[in-house]
Amino acid sequence: MVGQRTYPEGMRAWVVRQPGPMRSGPLRLVDRTVPAPGPGELLIRVLRCGVCRTDLHLAEGDLAPRRPDVTPGHEVVGEVVACGSGTTRFGVGDRVGVAWLAGTDGSCSYCRRGAENLCPGSVYTGWDTDGGYADYVVAADAFVHPLPGGFSDAELAPLLCAGIIGYRALRRAEVPPGGRLGIYGFGGSAHLAAQIAIAAGTAVHVFTRAPAARDLALELGAVSAQDSFDPAPEPLDSAIIFAPVGEVVPPALRNLDRGGTLAIAGIHLSDIPALNYDSELFQERNLRSVTSNTRGDAEQFLRLAERLRLKVTVTPYPLEAADQALTDLAEDKITGAAVLTVS
Repeated sequence: MVGQRTYPEGMRAWVVRQPGPMRSGPLRLVDRTVPAPGPGELLIRVLRCGVCRTDLHLAEGDLAPRRPDVTPGHEVVGEVVACGSGTTRFGVGDRVGVAWLAGTDGSCSYCRRGAENLCPGSVYTGWDTDGGYADYVVAADAFVHPLPGGFSDAELAPLLCAGIIGYRALRRAEVPPGGRLGIYGFGGSAHLAAQIAIAAGTAVHVFTRAPAARDLALELGAVSAQDSFDPAPEPLDSAIIFAPVGEVVPPALRNLDRGGTLAIAGIHLSDIPALNYDSELFQERNLRSVTSNTRGDAEQFLRLAERLRLKVTVTPYPLEAADQALTDLAEDKITGAAVLTVS
């Protein structure tokens, strides 16, 4: 379907001008021309955009930008205002979500077997293509998501990456029924994954250095909440590391019971110290990474979020303060997930 609503020619957009520590000012707010959607694409007016730790890695250079002056942001809630030729899933006026996975080649062996998150030709919102720290964003119709009901726009934004990747991390961690799960770091993704695990009858133990995050974990139903390097109150069947801190890997492995699985959820992790085979890997402990997500993961999670009525804890910022939101994220000053109000 093809159509459009009236929209201005110009827009605001944050760009990664010179990656570096947030206090060095790596982002710039610039004026740009509103892009036109190409074949199979939608032009979306951004209403809210979540602030993800991946955006911080991009701004600070831990994740190298794939092109100059890219606009971050991949947790977009918006309204379709124009449709390129060949679009079939959404129309003008629809409220939609734009997530991290922006496209795949659709033909490689990984895509053919349902593992499109491993596609060598995959591209990502706010890394390869301009993202949602802007008034408008263009996205492929095939990779845009319908939104679940029962949530405000601000609550929906973190579901589109933090929630989806937390859900995939839970699957990778293979928590057994009635099992014991450790969660390391308790930000946007972790506080959503914890609720899904608790709803399934899992005993959740949280490990984080932030006192406010420990309080939130207990409020949401965690059995315990302690510092990142504390011993677990009981042996864990599974664990997930959301914090991008490699030093946490050895103590997390030591907290696992025999046959336990540790999943690392982030796209970036600082170096892991040398592991002791006997105390940290032996007895068939498993160490796994989590790489992006499939569209199937997103569909399953968003249905589950609606059914469970997940509690989404957000800290709002205006679009003009995106750099401050990332600075606060870097300094662990945010409880839950930061969300930009755009339109």
